[in-house]
This record gives sequence, C-alpha cells and structure tokens, in this order.
Amino acid sequence: MAGDLEFLPREYGYVMLVLVFYCFINFWMAFKVGQARQKYKVFYPTLYATEAENKDAKLFNCVQRGHQASLEFMPVFFILMVIGGIRHPVISAAFGVFYCITRIFFFLGYSTGDPKKRTTVGKFGSIAMLGLIFCSISGAVRMIMAP
Repeated sequence: MAGDLEFLPREYGYVMLVLVFYCFINFWMAFKVGQARQKYKVFYPTLYATEAENKDAKLFNCVQRGHQASLEFMPVFFILMVIGGIRHPVISAAFGVFYCITRIFFFLGYSTGDPKKRTTVGKFGSIAMLGLIFCSISGAVRMIMAP
C-alpha cells in the first residue's frame, strides 16, 4: 500500500492521524449529547429543547450546540488539513492537533450551560484554522508556480 501513496510525503501520515483523532473527538461529543438527552429528558427527534417544555432546555441546548458548532466547522477543518498537509504535513498536523485541543475546550466550556465559557480556550481554534489556510494557500501557489 505504501507504493500507492508515493506521491504523498511520508509525514502525511501525521495529517491522517490528526483527522482520525478529530473523529474520536466527534464521537465523544456525540456520546456526551446522548448522555445530556437522557439527563435532561430531551428525546429524539427533538434537536433543541424549548424552555416552555423543559426547565433544563438551556443546559441541554448548550451541550447540543457545542457539538453542532463543531460539526459545522468539521468539513472546513478536514479539507484544509487534507490540502495543506500535502505540501506542509508536519506544520498542518501541528495546527490540527492544536485545533482539536481547542475544540475539546470549546465543547467543555459550552457544556457548562454558560455559552461565554466556550471561548476561554476555544477561541484560539481560529489561529489553527488560519494557519491551515496559509498552509493550503502556500501549497496551491507552489503547485501553480512549479515549472
């Protein structure tokens, strides 16, 4: 199989591992939402609870929203990791690990029921995304400019 991927740098394996790591983070967040559904009695197919029907609606909604926000950014994160990692695999993987860590803190902060706590460490995820954008642009420009 290694022969099939010879066009990718060997270090691209780090990028692949970070993407799998994020998948596990996503599974963990989904599990936490499932636990919150049971705890706050918000059953499927209800996506968000209403305060008129559930006194714990805000607590559940914060857990749900923490996961939902992470899902919304997941495709952008994945594509930037894949593209940026082709030319800059180690730097992209480092930005990716940093992003994953900030998403964990984002989710934990949001899950407290106080949405402001999501940004304590979670706000630094934008630095990682910006780094991945630069890695992707750099790789694209180098590919275009190559003889």
